[in-house]
Parts: sequence; C-alpha cells; structure tokens
Amino acid sequence: MAVNTTSPGPGGAAVLDKQTERVRKRSPRYKVLLHNDPVNSMEYVVSTLQQVVPQLSEQDAMAVMLEAHNSGVGLVIVCDLEPAEFYCETLKAKGLTSTLEPES
Repeated sequence: MAVNTTSPGPGGAAVLDKQTERVRKRSPRYKVLLHNDPVNSMEYVVSTLQQVVPQLSEQDAMAVMLEAHNSGVGLVIVCDLEPAEFYCETLKAKGLTSTLEPES
C-alpha cells in the first residue's frame, strides 16, 4: 500500500514523498509424485515415505501408497523446488519411482 505524505520543500512548495510498495512474488511450487511400484512391498513404500518426508504421518503415507497403487500415481507433497528435488531423488535412491511436476 503506497503512502503519500507531504513535506515543505524549498520555497515553501509542498513536495509529495511517495513510499514504494514491496510485492513479494511466491516462488513456484512443485508436486512430488510417487508412481505405482510392483516390486517393493506396501509396508516398505509406507515406511520409506515416512523416512524421506518426515511431515507425513503413517496414515498420510498409507494414503499416498494406496493412491499410487490404485491409480498409478500418488501425490506425496507440494513444496518449493529445492526440497521437492531432495524428496524425489531420495525416494529414487531408495528404489521407488518418483517424479516432479510444477503445481498448476
């Protein structure tokens, strides 16, 4: 919000001082997706999700695993790019198929 104030300038004329407004642009967010895994057990997938993404409760991890199992892909988390890349790469390193997608 811009605030206008007046102050006396040289010669008694009013000078308009304008404060600039700062607008913060949100950084783009990314979806970490888990793909269906016919190799690993459901228990392994759930425990790995909880290890890699500590914000996930056991119920949340179970829901992601079931979503991936039933529909082919499950949404793990939506976050900034750097943590999203970390989660995705760590899931891959543990033998799970994961991809990133920009949030629309």
